Amino acid sequence: MEDNKELGHSPFRDIPDEWKLVPVKYIAPLRTEKSPITGTSISLEQIQSGTGRLLNTSETVAGDGVLFQNGDILFGKLRPYLAKVYKAESVGHAFGDIIVFAPSAVVSEFLFFVLISHEFIKEVDHSTYGTKMPRANPEFICSIRVPIPSLDEQKSISAFLHYELAKIDALINEQKRLIELLKEKRQAVISHGVTKGLNPDAPMKDSGVEWLGEVPEHWELRKVKRLFRLKAEPAPPDNDHELLSVYTDIGVKPRKELEQKGNKASTTDGYWMVKKGDLIVNKLLAWMGAVGMSDYDGVTSPAYDVLEQIETLEPYFYHLLFRNKQTQNEFKRWSRGIMEMRLRLYFDQLGQIYVPFPPLKEQREIVQRIQMIESTYSALTIEAEKQVKLLTERHSALISAAVTGKIDVSDWQPPAGSDKVDSNASVQTERHYG
Repeated sequence: MEDNKELGHSPFRDIPDEWKLVPVKYIAPLRTEKSPITGTSISLEQIQSGTGRLLNTSETVAGDGVLFQNGDILFGKLRPYLAKVYKAESVGHAFGDIIVFAPSAVVSEFLFFVLISHEFIKEVDHSTYGTKMPRANPEFICSIRVPIPSLDEQKSISAFLHYELAKIDALINEQKRLIELLKEKRQAVISHGVTKGLNPDAPMKDSGVEWLGEVPEHWELRKVKRLFRLKAEPAPPDNDHELLSVYTDIGVKPRKELEQKGNKASTTDGYWMVKKGDLIVNKLLAWMGAVGMSDYDGVTSPAYDVLEQIETLEPYFYHLLFRNKQTQNEFKRWSRGIMEMRLRLYFDQLGQIYVPFPPLKEQREIVQRIQMIESTYSALTIEAEKQVKLLTERHSALISAAVTGKIDVSDWQPPAGSDKVDSNASVQTERHYG
């Protein structure tokens, strides 16, 4: 094996003197033989970005694929920046934009960590050709020189990373669970607030509306058409009004904030005028949450309905109510279409739906209370997302440091009783990596 670190191309710098830089093809040649797919088959879509995990192993595929063996490394050459790398745990077939390395003079798990490292992925990504579907040339990938320590040290590094990354992953999963819990609690608070009110001791009555069940005794029930009218006010020619869209996840926003490239209207002549406080309804996706109150004056697509209040009310209360999952199920029931993907909720049907109509003062109190809770949950979510980002960066940095010899783990041994990830994972990882 050539040990001249100056020869050939390599993204790895400043490795220990006793380590070698070796082209991947010398330690793990490509498997190229194809055969009819039987048993386990893996496509690029099934490999999770940046983690080395499989998302789904049940895909059924016909045709030929590259046969891989247990311990082989599968590498995605399409959009390599996605870092889709997987160490096979059984025999199977790879198909699509995957190349298969057969480790021969290297520890399989060590090679996996090298190939998923930031340095290697960046080097491959810089070599791609094609704009919309960038691919890397397998010959180029195979020629990249990677750091190779002794086999014993490869094993130590692999064991170290396996142990430490498991702890980091546990912390990441914990933060992701917190984010999901906050999302669920937020939805529960909104749902209860807009259908049951804030006072747990309020006398209740049967609403007579199946999807609502009981509501506070003093609340009224009104049809939507008694609260809002369908507004169809065309925008003037050659206008420069703010173009608004409604999204299932975030409600009404200026399109320019979210769609910088493409999908821009060449003209907004004939679009519907929107005033702050109006509700915008995407007829095709209303049952999935594409409805919301506008905080802006502007225009929106004639494919949407614009609702203007005809009763004294707090429009944000109905923004929350209409985006509530319970209400969306009712929207779906009233939608019309020959198949689910074609369901549309026209105002003729929307207007017939009975909804709660609390006193105006109570509507505002409910909105204020929900906004306070949302603010708290939002702050907690932002902090959890920040932690996920930091932990993900640490995950990547730890791999890079280990496979380039920046941290010496040649004598590392897992602590006694380390079969379980403990609650001090972040502290222990900090101790190893700083």
